[in-house]
Amino acid sequence: MKHDPLAGRLASLDMFRGLAIAGMVLVNTPGSWDHVYAPLRHAEWHGFTPADLVFPAFLFIVGAAVPFMLANYHASGAGRGQLYGRILRRVLLLVALGLILNAATPFLHWALQGRTPDWGALRIMGVLQRIGLAYLLAMILILALGWRGLVAAALAILLGYWAVLEWVPVPVFGPGDHRPDTSLVTYLDRLILTRSHMYRGRFDPEGLLSTLPAVATVLIGYFAGAWVKRASVGSGVTLALAAAGLAGVAAGWVWGLVLPINKALWTSAYVVYAAGWSLLLLAACYEIVEVRRLRRVGWPFQVLGVNAIALFFASGIVARLLLALRVGDGRSLYQWLYDSLFVPWAGPLNGSLAFALVTVALWWVALYALYRRGWFLRL
Repeated sequence: MKHDPLAGRLASLDMFRGLAIAGMVLVNTPGSWDHVYAPLRHAEWHGFTPADLVFPAFLFIVGAAVPFMLANYHASGAGRGQLYGRILRRVLLLVALGLILNAATPFLHWALQGRTPDWGALRIMGVLQRIGLAYLLAMILILALGWRGLVAAALAILLGYWAVLEWVPVPVFGPGDHRPDTSLVTYLDRLILTRSHMYRGRFDPEGLLSTLPAVATVLIGYFAGAWVKRASVGSGVTLALAAAGLAGVAAGWVWGLVLPINKALWTSAYVVYAAGWSLLLLAACYEIVEVRRLRRVGWPFQVLGVNAIALFFASGIVARLLLALRVGDGRSLYQWLYDSLFVPWAGPLNGSLAFALVTVALWWVALYALYRRGWFLRL
């Protein structure tokens, strides 16, 4: 019998993952950063926009997939050593891919334009690095603790991080400072990573300390995935996920009255608020795909979802290549494509959105080719 590479996966979770990665590409590749609709911009500092949901939703999905991954390992008869090896390999590959993305821009500028790369200013952290580290820490907890221990760990992370941000003083500025340049998060990143290895040398939105609450995001996803896996398929599951989601949104909003909802700091209020929205989206995907069996609705996003990391990495490399290549008048090829193919008929703002939508569509075609051949990136 031919092995099904998608066996043991939850189709609605793949749909949700596809929605998240499509949103990530859409947000990351506008035609021009000067012309972006407000919902596709991250909040300038405190606050929340739809763009601020994309990354925590992806981390939530990472956690939600863990119960299915563990079940497959147990069913295959693989030993604990093989499981630990798989986890470690996945983490190392994620971190390595993230570092390659960070190095791609200076390397391409050197290769294509002859600029000398400044490796001393290479950024260390990033999206893939955060996914890898948060996944590693969450898996350590998941494999070591029972349900009560995991709930206690998630609460301890969220409450502890809140306490640290509020009460641990930063030299000169004191405690409770949530500004970009003077927060405890920035202080520790500058101390450990050093300014030259941070995002644009100022503040790192995927820094070290703020990775800890991201572990709680993964754990909340794990709780949801484990419950869905045990429950019988039905709209009762949808309603329970939706109720939990509404509770999370309300609790996060209330918490945000005393601790700002802030993606860059990944505040505890942000974790709970974003998790609430993730639960609501998972509920919608679950109802569509698992309960109503409308697989054709979820399938286009499933195509993206089963190769999400490959899409994130490849789209990042191609975007960097288009920015590094130059046309005759000195503009990047990326800008030339936007100026020449989209602005004339759609204008700057709608043209910028159209550029991003076409980018997502082209990547869908590329990933569909992989999907048809049964090629899935396994980390």
